Amino acid sequence: MEAASRDELREVQNSRLQATVQNAYENVEFYRETFDELGLTPDDIESVDDLSKLPFTTKEDFRDNYPTGMFAVDMEDVIRIHASSGTTGKPKIVSYTQDDLDVWSKAVARCLAAAGIGSDDIVQNAYGYGLFTGGLGLHQGVEELGATVIPIGGGNTQRQVEMMNDLGSDVISCTPSYALYLAEVAEDMGIDIRDLPLRTVIFGAEPCTEPMRNEIEDRLGVTGIDIYGLSEIVGPGVSIECEAQDGLHIWEDYFYPEVIDPNTGDPVEEGEEGELVLTTLAKDALPVLRYRTGDLTTLDYDTCECGRTCVRMDNITGRSDDLIIVRGVNFYPSEVESVVLEFDEIAPHYRIDLRREGNLDQLEVTVELTEDFAGSISDLKNRIGKRLSNVLSFTPDELNLVEYGNIARTEVGKVQRVYDHRGQ
Repeated sequence: MEAASRDELREVQNSRLQATVQNAYENVEFYRETFDELGLTPDDIESVDDLSKLPFTTKEDFRDNYPTGMFAVDMEDVIRIHASSGTTGKPKIVSYTQDDLDVWSKAVARCLAAAGIGSDDIVQNAYGYGLFTGGLGLHQGVEELGATVIPIGGGNTQRQVEMMNDLGSDVISCTPSYALYLAEVAEDMGIDIRDLPLRTVIFGAEPCTEPMRNEIEDRLGVTGIDIYGLSEIVGPGVSIECEAQDGLHIWEDYFYPEVIDPNTGDPVEEGEEGELVLTTLAKDALPVLRYRTGDLTTLDYDTCECGRTCVRMDNITGRSDDLIIVRGVNFYPSEVESVVLEFDEIAPHYRIDLRREGNLDQLEVTVELTEDFAGSISDLKNRIGKRLSNVLSFTPDELNLVEYGNIARTEVGKVQRVYDHRGQ
């Protein structure tokens, strides 16, 4: 399937979509009511070309049907439960049958193989285990591939470095921010992480710009591979970069992608950026139709140099709901990150604080000096300020340069970059 023709792939997609729609209609009240309100039946969805007849599924739909209203099977058939973090409200509860776990394992194993990982490799899994899908999702994929997994989980960073050193880990899976933190801790321990056998970092769960990837590759002496997924669809394993690092291959026989204008919901032209929408094609316990991920990307249907024909999505560098609006100007946190990483005198850590004074929004950006910085702070601050003004099209109200180590690091979970105090 990874190198199937578009016609072969479309045949599989249509067949699996019909089964998914039937399952959703018959077993999920939310979808049955949606179809009935529109005067549709499952027979009206004969192919992926008919998906546009259906409205989108959103995170609010999951929360409105909390905890198990989106399930298509009885609890006795569910063998595992995961959940999103729930940082903005009730978590999104997701479920799996044994067949679902088998599909998930195969999808992650495909990802790892595409990244150049083989059965003789040692994979140190530093994603969190538990309700978060990252830890167990990567774990079962490594086992499906036949490689060795070290289920170390998140945090305990000194031990992470010791394990990498003592066991000769070839691969580590973690967030991009944690990869850089590992390098810092290793340096504090007197270990040059670039001297270890480690050759690949599989990073995900956070947006990662190209400059951030370059920083990871340089600091750790590795190849950085971006993996993508989300709990509502399956978890990690929806797509990944191959060794060509030219977009993330979506396993289209399991997940059907669309890209829409986030404001209008209309499809965009091929190659144009928009919001990624995904439909599951091989999920029993939790079939999901046209889920709005909120992630911004593009799709490229050209055959990759690796020979895979599955569509490639661009790296996710922002979310439609991450858009920051300050005094009528729109920007994404990734634009600030791109500036931070242009300066050798600045560590790859930053913080954005948003406040409101009276009726006026205020933007404060804090960046961190490198540990060996010995230059002029005023000169550097002036240069960074000018660059931020050029990129953002306005000047931040406050730019702080703090000493190395002053911006909080995250050992477990996703790093927080933006702090919005305007509603407080």
